[in-house]
Amino acid sequence: MSKKGYHHGNLRQALVEGALDLITEKGPQGFTLSEAAKEAGVTPAAVYRHFAGRDDLIAEGARQGYEIFAALMEFAYNDGKPSALAAFEATGRAYLAFARKYPGHYQAMFESGLALNAHPDLAAVAAKARAVLEKAAVKVLDQLPPEKRPPASMVSAHIWALSHGVVELFARGAPGAKSPYPPDALLESGIGIYLRGLGLLPPDR
Repeated sequence: MSKKGYHHGNLRQALVEGALDLITEKGPQGFTLSEAAKEAGVTPAAVYRHFAGRDDLIAEGARQGYEIFAALMEFAYNDGKPSALAAFEATGRAYLAFARKYPGHYQAMFESGLALNAHPDLAAVAAKARAVLEKAAVKVLDQLPPEKRPPASMVSAHIWALSHGVVELFARGAPGAKSPYPPDALLESGIGIYLRGLGLLPPDR
């Protein structure tokens, strides 16, 4: 791998990008601070001018990932257009798109074992990302009578878990290699079954 070039004042970001490359290649627990420093073209001692340790460096990569993730979810949600249902389904697909395009960020966010409450900035932006999916769930559940509405937080958690499971089992590495169905098709059908169970889609004929 080539070293990350950096300009004055940009070493912090060069270290983050180097760490994300290493995470993509080796996983969040598979690299050292010395390797991250080498990626950025500096000595290991220089890392400590910006980060308290490896977990702090990974947490910054995860924080930046959640920022990208939240923006992607907002874009997919598109203010609930063209319909609340279509927007809700789009947020699920955005999960797969993010995992594919930003594998280093994804692993830093979900596979590093970091405790969110130990990193307040990370916890705040993670909550921001979750709030987009919950907002989408609120809008789609408005179509049900109040007495038949499950909590929006539970519905959004179900879709998050379904999306995450499809990514972990079938979309990592060679997409679809472990399943006879493409990951996107698995997620779309899974969300469809879930929404039919809630009465938000008509039954199949």
